[in-house]
Amino acid sequence: MILVTGGTGLVGSHLLYFLLKKDEPVRAIHRKNSDIGSVKKVLALYTSEVDLLFNKIEWVEANIIDIPALTVAFENITKVYHCAAFITFNPSKYKVLKKANVEGTANIVNLCLANKIEKICYVSSVATLGSNLNNRLITEETPWNPDEKNSDYAITKYGAEMEVWRGTQEGLEAVIVNPGVILGTSPDGGGSGVIISLGASGIPFYPTGAMGIVDVQDVVKVMVQLIDSDIKNEQFILVSENITYKELLSKLAPLFGKKPPTKKLSKRIMLFLSGMDWLSSIFFRTKRRIVKATVRSMFKSSLYDAEKIKKTLAFQFTPTEETLDRIVKERGGKLN
Repeated sequence: MILVTGGTGLVGSHLLYFLLKKDEPVRAIHRKNSDIGSVKKVLALYTSEVDLLFNKIEWVEANIIDIPALTVAFENITKVYHCAAFITFNPSKYKVLKKANVEGTANIVNLCLANKIEKICYVSSVATLGSNLNNRLITEETPWNPDEKNSDYAITKYGAEMEVWRGTQEGLEAVIVNPGVILGTSPDGGGSGVIISLGASGIPFYPTGAMGIVDVQDVVKVMVQLIDSDIKNEQFILVSENITYKELLSKLAPLFGKKPPTKKLSKRIMLFLSGMDWLSSIFFRTKRRIVKATVRSMFKSSLYDAEKIKKTLAFQFTPTEETLDRIVKERGGKLN
């Protein structure tokens, strides 16, 4: 039986469909307050037999920091897809990030070792990779630089990777995937849905940064191929295209009947707003909305090389236009 952590998230929910499509026996863990019914929204994107597939999933209530509950979830498991993570760029949440991403992954790795799991696939992020000068492409070999202004999220995801590599030193077979910004429909509308919504809004401003993007379907297809292969103790960047925010928003806007953005967003103004946002959170207890790590990422150009996975699996990524067309249709088509 296969265990999926983070089954109600963006990657986990799409992964569940592809595993069920292969008629694999699947168990998925979920937190007490998570809405497992929302996964049906993702299944409905692929099939009309939603309830039939959904009922094949064995759901177990367990948090990745709850070892007793996890121990039960690991019974009769042979392979693990670890997709669960806590995602925020708010520095005040560092302790929560560390507990979920680092300690939670350590728990998963330890239970994999204790239960002699055949293989684990861990979903990391390109945020754990270093950066290159002069816009040179970042590869799996680009070293992590602890002296950079890394976000707390990136630091904890890197710590989680170290737990997986530690597991391999103790006999666990593992593969790690490092996706860029994942484009796809999420059960809760979060994740890259924010970028899609910006494109739909017709906002005239754009930040000057660039990023690597990838289709959620490509991510899960690679994960399944890797875990079913003889490949072990390797990591792979998953990026279909390096693209500027302006280019991405300009591709999205016409799909929603909107005009592409034409005005550069000022980094100085965004950092000022971030400062005001911080002050408001201190004095008025408001929720942080514009943190510095997010602003820095919006104006940073991070370009990635995904040749390793292309050559290893002879994998072809979905063209960006095809991905965006599908997502817009999933949202109900053009919004005029």
